[in-house]
Amino acid sequence: MGTQLLEIQPHELKFVFELKKQSACSIQLVNKTQHHVAFKVKTTSPKKYCVRPNVGIVMPKSTCEFAVTMQAQRSAPTDMMCKDKFLIQSTVVPAGTTEEDITTEVFSKVEGKFIEENKLRVALVSPPESPVLSPINGALKQGVIEAPTLKGHHGLSEVDFIKTQPKVAKAVDPPKVVNDKESPEKDEKIKPAEEVVVMKVAKDVEPYVKDVKLCTKDDVEGKNLVKDIAELKTKLSELESKLGGAEATISKLIEERKMSPQEREILKEDLALLRSRKGNKTVHDGFPLLFVIMVALISVTFGYISR
Repeated sequence: MGTQLLEIQPHELKFVFELKKQSACSIQLVNKTQHHVAFKVKTTSPKKYCVRPNVGIVMPKSTCEFAVTMQAQRSAPTDMMCKDKFLIQSTVVPAGTTEEDITTEVFSKVEGKFIEENKLRVALVSPPESPVLSPINGALKQGVIEAPTLKGHHGLSEVDFIKTQPKVAKAVDPPKVVNDKESPEKDEKIKPAEEVVVMKVAKDVEPYVKDVKLCTKDDVEGKNLVKDIAELKTKLSELESKLGGAEATISKLIEERKMSPQEREILKEDLALLRSRKGNKTVHDGFPLLFVIMVALISVTFGYISR
């Protein structure tokens, strides 16, 4: 199929990148054919982006739009470059097909089946600064207002000179002594409106700045505390193992010390028995040979006589 199924507008996803804030953009799909076209959106970072809807059907000669939301990021990429990519697959489906019928098999590459693939890049854009709005000719235009300068005088802005009639000076009442300790409401009334607005903005911003500073300090202190706790745990485990080994050796020494007197008594008894046995052997072995022979001869002669 040589014709293009879907026309994608725009050809890249642009996100306004701000730390710890979500950003969203939309893509429009245009079906210029006479067929029902099913599409599916894929990304290289599914945990970072949320696509709604990620599948759908574009009717003939109609358009469809899907939104992509980038989750809040804690750190900015280097040079605001993002390598994430999106892939839009599209193919012709029969009329009457619903989104529930769209499965992975619909976009499987089989012979005789045309599947169109379009890749989109991700571009990160820094947030724009707040512009100054100035009414000119009944319309609002963005930009910085430059004061018109006088011809021949650089740095002097054009001012309308108005002729005023001289006024007669009136008697001025002496200034009243005002107590220094007055309410802050009166001070705010005396101050110009611009200063009051600036002070209010500063007061509103101060707690947020303090919160940011405290958060950063708390984060650093929290990381240091986690490291210290981990080191203490390892040291405690080592000390516990050493204490266990010392307790085992002490118990062994105590048992050996308790058993030593009993073993000594047993050894003494064994030595006494051995000595007694040796004495008996010396007594039995101590008969002389002549005594034995004489006894034998006497017994023989006595037996012969008695017979």
